[in-house]
Formats: sequence, C-alpha cells, structure tokens
Amino acid sequence: MTRRVPIVATILVLAAAATMIGLGVWQFQKNALQDARLARYDAALNNAELVAFPASPASVDRLAYRRSRIECRKVEGAARVVAGRNREGRTGFVQVVSCVLPGGRRADVQLGWSRGLEPAQWSGGTVEGVIEPLRTGYAKLVADPPVAGLGPSAAPEKRKIDHLAYAGQWFFFALTALVIYVLALRRRGR
Repeated sequence: MTRRVPIVATILVLAAAATMIGLGVWQFQKNALQDARLARYDAALNNAELVAFPASPASVDRLAYRRSRIECRKVEGAARVVAGRNREGRTGFVQVVSCVLPGGRRADVQLGWSRGLEPAQWSGGTVEGVIEPLRTGYAKLVADPPVAGLGPSAAPEKRKIDHLAYAGQWFFFALTALVIYVLALRRRGR
C-alpha cells in the first residue's frame, strides 16, 4: 500500500523553494547593477567638474562621488565628532556639521579629521568637496580641502555589497528545503 504525497505541503514547499530561487536570481541581477554603479562612481571620482549638491534623495546616486561646492550660511549646533580616518589611514575623529544652505535646505558637511575629540569651531562659509551618499538616501559633503584647521579626511569609500554570497545563500536555502522535504516524505512512506 502506497501513501499519497500531501498536496498542500508539497505546494507550500515548492512555492517556498521557487521564491528562494527567485531571490537568488534577483541577487545575481543586483550584482551586475552594482558593478555598473561602481564603475560610474570611479569615473565620478576622476571628474573635477563641480556639480550642484543633491537637492533630493532621488538625485544622490546620480551625483555620488562628484565634486561640489556649497555655501553654508549657518551652522546648526556644534560639530558632531565621530570615529574616522585621515588620508594616511590613521584613526582619529572626523567632524561633521549641519549647514543651512541658501533657500533653507540643509546639508551635512564633514569638515575634516583630527586626532582629538575637541569639536571644531566653524561658523560657515563656502566649502568644496566630494559628495558621499549615505545609507539614509541623503548625502554629505566631505570637505576637500578640509576647513576649520582640520586635517584631510580619508576619501569617501564606495560601499560594495556581496550580492553573489547572498545569491548563493538563497540557492542553498532552496536546496536545503527540498532535501528536508524529500527526506520527510521518505520517512513518512516507511
């Protein structure tokens, strides 16, 4: 006497495995898009032409790693001091301020690097540098040359996500789900 394969469970496992395979394929596609984006970023780093600082998150990726100049009319609050590196790779602190731009827009500016925690004293003015995209979707300007008597910060790093590893994980999860289900069916059949 043979037992029937459970229809609902089989459909659920196959749907889950198909979803995981789809997510793996999606990660492969994202890897190709990321490679193109990183090539565009490399070209931007070598372009000395100044562009307007991004006015919205939608324009950040298009202008990432380009040079820009802003007029900081007013610095809001004290400089934020966060861990960072200088151009030589030494650890220390970078100083970031929030600026009010003409028209009321705001932008964060990384003024430069220092060894100590003492916040920089800077009341604003014209600053030039490199546009660094942030995980929030916005951007900050990394001053180059630095201002407020600070040393040069490390160049903004291009963030790379290992999409191929994620793709491999999704394919592994799909295979694991199918193997476990087949073993469960064999055990049920005994």
